[in-house]
Amino acid sequence: MSIGQLTKHQKLGLTDVQAVEMYRSMMRARKFDERGFLLQRSGKIAFHVSGIGQETAQVAAAFALNQEQDYFFPYYRDYGFVLSLGMTLRELMLSVFLKAEDPNSGGRQMPGHFGHKKLRIVTGSSPVTTQVPHAVGFALAAKMQKQEGVSFVTFGEGSSNQGDFHEGCNFAGVHKLPVILMCENNQYAISVPLSQQISGNIYERAIGYGFPGIRVDGNDALEVYRVVKEARERAVKGEGPTLIEAMMYRISPHSTADNDMLYRTQEEVDLHKKDDGIPKYKQYLIDSGIWSEEKDLALIEQLAIEINDATNYADKSPFPKPEDVMLHVYADNEVEA
Repeated sequence: MSIGQLTKHQKLGLTDVQAVEMYRSMMRARKFDERGFLLQRSGKIAFHVSGIGQETAQVAAAFALNQEQDYFFPYYRDYGFVLSLGMTLRELMLSVFLKAEDPNSGGRQMPGHFGHKKLRIVTGSSPVTTQVPHAVGFALAAKMQKQEGVSFVTFGEGSSNQGDFHEGCNFAGVHKLPVILMCENNQYAISVPLSQQISGNIYERAIGYGFPGIRVDGNDALEVYRVVKEARERAVKGEGPTLIEAMMYRISPHSTADNDMLYRTQEEVDLHKKDDGIPKYKQYLIDSGIWSEEKDLALIEQLAIEINDATNYADKSPFPKPEDVMLHVYADNEVEA
């Protein structure tokens, strides 16, 4: 790159610091995910659901949004997304260890079911795609209150076949609501491959609801950033929703309860590892002159310290008290003066 020539990320409005921080968030999510598998296999935690292979799109999308104005509705693989919004490794570890201090649910919910009021992350539930109509409802409220914020929701391609997705899209399209729907198409709905789930393309479904649908390479961080940023600009100008289909591959099993070798081969997984967006983005940063192998080694060492700290902290934290099972079940009759 010659002196004075803008890099691709600079042309998109990202500073060098932001571009590097995106990579740090991707790596932080990857290392957390890898530790989650080890903790479950060693019997330290009961369950882990993975997002390995999907971090690139998650982080890029988060950086394209406005953390002071927007509301977020992530699905259960979005570690890269929530870490980019400000959740900490300690908070995520408290969740997988089911501890009382867990900010998502106080240890009452499955790991990966995010909820963080301070960070504008709206609580999700286990039935897939229920977050879509929730996001649409928030977008309706924003429009009625004439707020500039948008709602951003993610989901897998398997759950895009659920009625919640279609009802949410229809309502959002009719009312031209400021909502961005991003499908993380990782090729598998648990054990069912894409070819047996969907005839046609998910992004083209938007046509039937009267708003744009866009397909993007989910392993290309800067393209995802550009697409989400443009969708947000459309939304705040009153031009309505956008459906984004980010193409990627789930490198890990569906969860620690899944044997993915029953429905795919190791050769297939290894082939798709070559498309992993994290090393591609790392190389882009090196080529841009703002990263190096030395900095990468230092980052890996730093993340190992952070992961160990979060693991030890969560492991030693207390579990919820038995009587806490009754909290937040019924409305509190006490009314503050």
